[in-house]
Amino acid sequence: MEDHPGGDEVLLSATGKDATNDFEDVGHSDSAREMMDKYYIGEIDPSTVPLKRTYVPPQQSQYNPDKTSEFVIKILQFLVPLLILGLAFVVRNYTKKE
Repeated sequence: MEDHPGGDEVLLSATGKDATNDFEDVGHSDSAREMMDKYYIGEIDPSTVPLKRTYVPPQQSQYNPDKTSEFVIKILQFLVPLLILGLAFVVRNYTKKE
């Protein structure tokens, strides 16, 4: 699998099914077709192939309150100094006019 130019993800996504259409859609070279003979395992028994593939939704990451609090801390680290700088500017201008 490490030698596959498309990476192992491509091969793993075609496991458990007839990958003939996937192979043909990519448009492999003649040398790739010759290599197929070396890795040929056998014919697929059509009775073992499911008629319809069941949809498996991708796993979504769970809500992580720790990441939310990290985000709030980063925002505060930016806004608090900016607020202090703005307040100092206002106080300076207010005291300068009097």
